[in-house]
Amino acid sequence: MTPREYDESDARIRPSRTTRRRTKDRPSHSDSITAFVTTVDRGRTTCVTDDGVVVTAMKARELGPKSVVVGDLVEIVGDVTGTEGSLARIVVVNERTNSLSRTVDDAARVERTIVSNIDQLLIVVASANPEPRRGLIDRFLVSAFHESIKPIIVVTKVDISPVPDFIQEYKTLGVDIITTSSKLENRARDIEKILEILDDKISVLVGHSGVGKSTLINDLVQGADRMTGDVNDVTGRGRHTSSSAVALALANGGWIIDTPGIRAFGLSHLNRDRIIESFPDIYQVIQKCMPNCSHHENSCALGPWIESDPELRAERLTRVTSLRSLLEVKPVDEER
Repeated sequence: MTPREYDESDARIRPSRTTRRRTKDRPSHSDSITAFVTTVDRGRTTCVTDDGVVVTAMKARELGPKSVVVGDLVEIVGDVTGTEGSLARIVVVNERTNSLSRTVDDAARVERTIVSNIDQLLIVVASANPEPRRGLIDRFLVSAFHESIKPIIVVTKVDISPVPDFIQEYKTLGVDIITTSSKLENRARDIEKILEILDDKISVLVGHSGVGKSTLINDLVQGADRMTGDVNDVTGRGRHTSSSAVALALANGGWIIDTPGIRAFGLSHLNRDRIIESFPDIYQVIQKCMPNCSHHENSCALGPWIESDPELRAERLTRVTSLRSLLEVKPVDEER
């Protein structure tokens, strides 16, 4: 048998597995349009453009691990018609003015952002059934002051029980207190009062399950149809009826964001000094404190300041006492 001669056509060249050379250059997306995120669910984001078009979008891979949350202003490209089955891409998450975030507990360091770009934080509590829990209210207030968000406490079910005294004390920190009744003859007036506060603002509702948050949303937004739940007679806790945050448009302009009922709100990611900066007069006084002052010591500059004006002593004492309780933010089990 004569030996066979081979040429290059007989050689099998294995396809190269190398990919296209990576580059730091990224598309400019000059044709992108701005949209407001209203829901985020399993990788799909619903957002509304300035023209009122509701668009479904997904996060572009180039954004990496950066999260998209309700309240974000994003840039979208692709199919932005909003027609059924269409899908746009989120290519930019614009810088947030602020955000409401939490950690799982006070020992955790991983911060989870819930919503962003907020004007007002409405802390919804019930005067009874379930009983208001000061620990969680304090935590919401600390987060609001830290992010320069205006806090408002909404007390529901005041026809069942009066507003607790400790909630009234928050007024000295500049926190507005609004009450609502379950009685029909008072309900319309209460809702109208809240709507005036919400006009042209982005407002977030937070609170325990069972305090009447979803009921309040249904009264504020026609057609919202948020599921409502009862309080468990055995545990005294509400049942979760909202599983994720959702932004709903208000008739007179603005947005209201409903959030899931929260039982734990860790604050290990916050800076205490930024909280005090929300109270300019107190912040000015503590500049005279010793380094590392916890503002509870006898040597704290707040003591002489309280006593320096007899006419303002009571008011200053109440304000400082309330602020000190916020700064403590002791690890507590809000589910108790």
